[in-house]
Amino acid sequence: MLTNLESNFEELIKKQNIQNFDIRKKLLKKFIKEGFPDKNTEDWKFSDFNKIINLKFPNLNINFGLDKKKLLIKNQILNNFEHNKIILANGELIEIDLSFENKDEVQIAQFDKRNDFQINKNTLLDLNEALSLKYLDIKISNNYKFKKPLVIYHLRNESLNSKIINLNINFTLGENSSLCLVNNFNDDNESNFINLKYNFELSKDSNLKNYLVDGQNNNNARYLFININQKNNSNSENFIFSKGSNFFKTEIFSNLYGEYSSSFINGIIYLENEKHHEIKTNINHLSANTKSYQLIKNVLKDKSRGIYQGKIFVDQIAQKTDGYQLSKTLLLDKSTEFNGKPELEIYADDVKCSHGSTSGNLDEEAIYYLMSRGISYDQSKKLLIDGFLLEVLNKITDENIKKYLTNLIN
Repeated sequence: MLTNLESNFEELIKKQNIQNFDIRKKLLKKFIKEGFPDKNTEDWKFSDFNKIINLKFPNLNINFGLDKKKLLIKNQILNNFEHNKIILANGELIEIDLSFENKDEVQIAQFDKRNDFQINKNTLLDLNEALSLKYLDIKISNNYKFKKPLVIYHLRNESLNSKIINLNINFTLGENSSLCLVNNFNDDNESNFINLKYNFELSKDSNLKNYLVDGQNNNNARYLFININQKNNSNSENFIFSKGSNFFKTEIFSNLYGEYSSSFINGIIYLENEKHHEIKTNINHLSANTKSYQLIKNVLKDKSRGIYQGKIFVDQIAQKTDGYQLSKTLLLDKSTEFNGKPELEIYADDVKCSHGSTSGNLDEEAIYYLMSRGISYDQSKKLLIDGFLLEVLNKITDENIKKYLTNLIN
């Protein structure tokens, strides 16, 4: 498959006026040489992506553009709550609707030329840099706070199949600004690889709430890399609901450069039908008086596989760090598998950090107790699972989105 990418890239060049051709081709050649990450790469030891791609997505090639005639938008738009929206299809900008905001305070631009390409250790980021034809840049002015959530809809052509889709988005939050962002990945097409890169720049006193929702069953593979750089007294909250895709790996790097900055990452992996999902987090405490909190819960059944790798890094200057990390897993049958890798790397002496990981089955005695009160076996299991997930759902600070995600899980 990789041998076809370079020839497909040449064909793409002929069809579109591609900028930064030389560096793109260099990055693509590097990716072709190194290939998709496999179990020999430490960060992918539990998710042999090269094996997954070759087994389930053997005929991938480059997407050559968007057929708007086959784009389905109807029935994809949420009506659960009022919101602004950005509609993207196959990585291209289709619509911007900021009806609830002061448009002078928000700048959204799409461009195809850039000067900050970089060679990465991560081959999927090399692939993203090489093949992202458009870049989306979202800037929020100082002191502006979004009145309603911004939902980004990631849509595909109805007939899209066996394509590589790349998207690169940069967010800049000005000083004392705030944004509530919902990323809706509910597409239902087949056998594509969607490769996404997000970068967030959080200025002093800014606040980000970022919700990632993968709720609709589909046979796509998805990789999402999120980098967050935070200055003094900024706060980021990330919530991940990981369920629908055949394969999904979400990777978050949160860099707490500013004093009194904080990072919160909470998530649910809820899988069945042999799906394979992973959440990997790196929270880097790089200044004094920073705080982080991570809670990931997994519910697995029907030969599914869930992974959580979480690392807290504390630099030697990051005194007074407060870091907490915990993952808990329910294995609903013997065919499932969970892999956890919690890590602490601490070079400061005045810190408070902890991590833990547990897994187990539903309590049969609790099920028996509920059944003795007239509740059916299936309903008893559901009540216990709902109770298990409630702790994570209660971390959602936006009530409308909490209600939406609770209904989605139910």
